[in-house]
Amino acid sequence: MSHTYIIIDDSQDDVVKTQAIAERFRNLSFVASANNYDDGVNLILEHQPRLVFLEIDPSDKKSNLSLALINELYRYLSVVPKIIITTSKKELAYDALKYEVVDYLLKPLDINDFRKAILKFDRAIKSDLPHMEVKNPAATFEVLDETLTEELQTEEHEVEIKTVPATTDSTVTVQQPQSLIICIKSYGDYRYIDSEDILYFEADNNSTDIHLNNGEMITAFKTLKHFETVLPESQFLRIHNSYIINVNQVSRIHTGNTVCYIKNSTTKLPFSKSYKDNVDLIINRIAGGNYLEI
Repeated sequence: MSHTYIIIDDSQDDVVKTQAIAERFRNLSFVASANNYDDGVNLILEHQPRLVFLEIDPSDKKSNLSLALINELYRYLSVVPKIIITTSKKELAYDALKYEVVDYLLKPLDINDFRKAILKFDRAIKSDLPHMEVKNPAATFEVLDETLTEELQTEEHEVEIKTVPATTDSTVTVQQPQSLIICIKSYGDYRYIDSEDILYFEADNNSTDIHLNNGEMITAFKTLKHFETVLPESQFLRIHNSYIINVNQVSRIHTGNTVCYIKNSTTKLPFSKSYKDNVDLIINRIAGGNYLEI
């Protein structure tokens, strides 16, 4: 299967360099490139590629390239392309990862880091298709020289696939991700909580109260900051100095009153201006699913 990609970078020289490395992977198919925000959005909407290489800190500020481009895509596409960031500033990596990008590559691009990013992209594509069967998985991303092929095979275990015996073909099935189990441990007491049952986390000085969908509250002697650093941002986002919310439990967001409502309850949590980007992420994720806006 050939995966189409677009490069968005204010530097045409960097576009050429990114394309030169990508061309070493036979299953990546170049579509087009853009040097500014508007052209980039229009190209993605027109071609709807599987992958986008995006610069987010351009030297030409008039290009307006930034992470805001990803938010713009969620307004129009039900399936947003996978994004790999290519830029020279390492300090922007944290902000980029909050947008669930596949990977973050520092310039000048390194072939080893690039290869790992493509493997992550491959894994992300497979996770979107949990029932997909792939024949001849070793050929998923063929590269043009024997050295790269050999190295790719040594890293194949990172793709998290399970081989299934067959009489004629070798097939693989992608394992569906298991729900995250959080263990609250205290003096030999192990309390296991399914993350899907958590509504939100609430700060209480140096401890955190965990509110569950059955009305129960569990106290963990860890700060809210600790939970913010260890919880997966794909499911939990901080919206206030006192609250981390389960994205899957949000039923309503009122931006005028700056509150988020919890499903099947009268609970509403305030969000603060400093975490407005996270609230925007929640809005975009909900809009990116099976969604109808009236």
